[in-house]
Amino acid sequence: MGWLARLFGDRTPEGFDGVLDPGEHVLDSAEVTGGGLLVVTPLGLWIPGPRRVGWHLIAKAAWRDDLIELTESDEVGTAGDAVFLADRAPVRFGLERSGKVPKLIWERVEGSIRSRYRKDLADGGGAWFVQRKVPGRDGAVLQVRADPGTDRDVVAAIAREAAEKLATPEL
Repeated sequence: MGWLARLFGDRTPEGFDGVLDPGEHVLDSAEVTGGGLLVVTPLGLWIPGPRRVGWHLIAKAAWRDDLIELTESDEVGTAGDAVFLADRAPVRFGLERSGKVPKLIWERVEGSIRSRYRKDLADGGGAWFVQRKVPGRDGAVLQVRADPGTDRDVVAAIAREAAEKLATPEL
C-alpha cells in the first residue's frame, strides 16, 4: 500500500476488478445503476468492463441529477505530432449515489485542456484544435476534431504546421 493510501485510506471500491497502474490510486467511485462502477483516478475514468478512459480522450462529460453522459474519442490518425480524433456515440450511466464523482470528472476533463481553437475553412467545414495534457506523461498533445465532410488533407496540413509551431520553444 502506497503512502497516499495509508494517509487517506484505500478508496478502491469493493468489487472493482480493474488493474490500476503502479502509483495509480482511486480518488472516488460510484456504483452504476444495473451494475458496475465508475472509478476516478488521476490517469482516467474507469467505466464498467472495466476499462480506463484517459482524461484526454473524454470529449464531453455532462450530468444531470444522477445521470452522467460521456462522449469518448478514439485516436484515428495523425498529422505530424497532431492526433485526429473521432467521437464515439455518447454513453449514459445512471449512478446510485453520485457523490463527488461528477465534479471530479468535470474537473479532470476540463483540467486536461490547455488551449482550444476553432478554425473555419473558406471552402466550408472546419475543425477544433485542442491542446491537452495526457495523464501520466509530460507535455501536451495537439488533438484535431474535424467537422463531418471537411477536407481532411487541408485540416491535416494545418494540424501538422500547428504541431510544429507548438513544439518549437519560444525564445
